[in-house]
Amino acid sequence: MIQAIPVLIGITVITFILANLAPGDPVRLMLQGQEVDQEVIERVERQYGLDRPLHERYVTYMANLVQGDLGHSIHRDRPVTELMIQRAGPTLLLVISAYAFALATAIPLGIIAATRRNEPTDHVSRIVALIGVSTPSFWIGIMLILIFAIQLGWLPSSGLVYPWRSPDHYGYSGYLELAFQTIRHLLLPMVALGTLQMATLMRVERTQMIESLQGEYVKLARAYGVPERTILRKHAFQVAQLPIITIVGLNLSTALGGAVLIEYVFNINGMGRLFLEAIQSLDYQLIMGITIVIGAMFVIGVIITDISYAYIDPRVTYGDRD
Repeated sequence: MIQAIPVLIGITVITFILANLAPGDPVRLMLQGQEVDQEVIERVERQYGLDRPLHERYVTYMANLVQGDLGHSIHRDRPVTELMIQRAGPTLLLVISAYAFALATAIPLGIIAATRRNEPTDHVSRIVALIGVSTPSFWIGIMLILIFAIQLGWLPSSGLVYPWRSPDHYGYSGYLELAFQTIRHLLLPMVALGTLQMATLMRVERTQMIESLQGEYVKLARAYGVPERTILRKHAFQVAQLPIITIVGLNLSTALGGAVLIEYVFNINGMGRLFLEAIQSLDYQLIMGITIVIGAMFVIGVIITDISYAYIDPRVTYGDRD
């Protein structure tokens, strides 16, 4: 946790410098289309502190950040924290569902491929995994829209139905219809975002299960006549999950990054789309706020991953034991 502090500080330094060195003027972009003189531009720059040197602005920003203030959006004239809270729900729903899809499909397919090594099922799974890790998420999303939304007309191609809202908000008859519509709207973006995670996890699961099934303890269990299903469940499966936990923790940043483009493709008003809009308008405070939150989520995910090791594998310890 102490090591996470310099990591987060490094994120703020790099993001702050890159955002401020980007070509363009955020004030002129904000006032675009309006007839204003130089005096108005200078007044707005003084209001948001953009007339001060870069290092002074960074020190001021960090001083406010330590107090929990992520700043004020230039273009929306609202607190960054408020904007992110409003957009966090759709992004979390998308990322969590994508991970659920990835885990629910990757682990069973990886186990099947490992137990049927070099058989047709194994070859198909490896081809699917190769295609999954090689194909951009946004391209998968576009293909899913063309096939299932435009050609077949089975599923909607844009927006989300939020399960935390009242059915009356959408004009539905009850919560059952609300849940059904939520799944319909979530299915395509969930698969588009979760395919990369699924392919990565399936390859790791297959490899680890093959190694576990070749272990001496598995050979000993077979020699004692332990049923194969029991060997898979009690002996091989648990040991093979440590790398899966690592991938899930480290791929959180990949999923959040992929959500930016997936939200744009499927017209979802989440933090990813808000981030793109902030970049396009050079909204420095909003860019910084979203980057810091995503970086903090990634660091927390890594810490949780490390701690989880000790609970899953008793051989892993942190510190000395009496």
